[in-house]
Amino acid sequence: MKYERRKKQKLILKKDIPLYLMALPGIMVLIAFSYIPMAGMIVAFKDYHYKGGIFGSEWTDPLFKNFTFFFNNMENALRATRNTVGLNILFFIFGTIFAVAAAIMLSEIRNKRFIKTCQSVMFFPYFISWMVMGAIINALLSSDVGWLSKFLQKAGINFDFYSSPGAWIIILIVVVVWNGTGYNSVIYYGALTGIDTSIYEAARVDGATKWQQITKITLPLLRPTITIMFLLSVGKMLKGNLNMMIGLTNLNPLLLPVTDVIDVFVYRSSVKNGEMAYASAVSLYQSVLSFLLVIISNKIAKWYDKDTSLF
Repeated sequence: MKYERRKKQKLILKKDIPLYLMALPGIMVLIAFSYIPMAGMIVAFKDYHYKGGIFGSEWTDPLFKNFTFFFNNMENALRATRNTVGLNILFFIFGTIFAVAAAIMLSEIRNKRFIKTCQSVMFFPYFISWMVMGAIINALLSSDVGWLSKFLQKAGINFDFYSSPGAWIIILIVVVVWNGTGYNSVIYYGALTGIDTSIYEAARVDGATKWQQITKITLPLLRPTITIMFLLSVGKMLKGNLNMMIGLTNLNPLLLPVTDVIDVFVYRSSVKNGEMAYASAVSLYQSVLSFLLVIISNKIAKWYDKDTSLF
């Protein structure tokens, strides 16, 4: 019995060797860029200096000394945390609404060539760097050269976007949605193509309108995909996009009440001053807390619906 089982396992292994070989480059890249660098986490527990390097620097006393950096100024720490979580939640909500809407509209088009053209056009903003995006926003909103600001001035409205933090909540949402709708819509469009068309045919026979088909069939069947996308985004809830903030605002101090996310706070407070140990400590704090959020969110999703959990 054992001999037959081993023989069967060897046959399966031999059959799947090409698949293992195809996966090997990806596994090697994952190990090289995701697991090996994890050894650098010990910087968070060391009094780091360039002469000693990561492994030659002394351990901090007490061990968690570097972690107190983030909470020394509790007001700024809470502001950074609030901005990070709040903006990420808004990005997910509005990003999902527009991505799902775009996917549904694409699914209603019957011309395949036109669908591909629309997807290519929608995908284009995803490949624009944040620095270029910042130049575009500056050309729109700058009080000196921005055509939108000039238009408002001609209408008798003097409004300086770069000194109004509240306006940047809307601006950031618009930019993020414009940047990511094309990419995310492909995921939801792929989920829509897997829905059995006979369900819609039965609904049409029963007299359901297009809106009823969307609300009663499409959205409920997309719920597992939306839930999975939310669980994936939970791991980034405490991560702020530093490149985006630098590109769009150039870390304008007047906008920090809104744009001072955790990554920006760490960059301003430690990285620019060469305090890598502080930055590593906060990064580790973000990663551990994000991991716990993913575990808790996945447990809740699994309790609600087993098909929507990640693991």
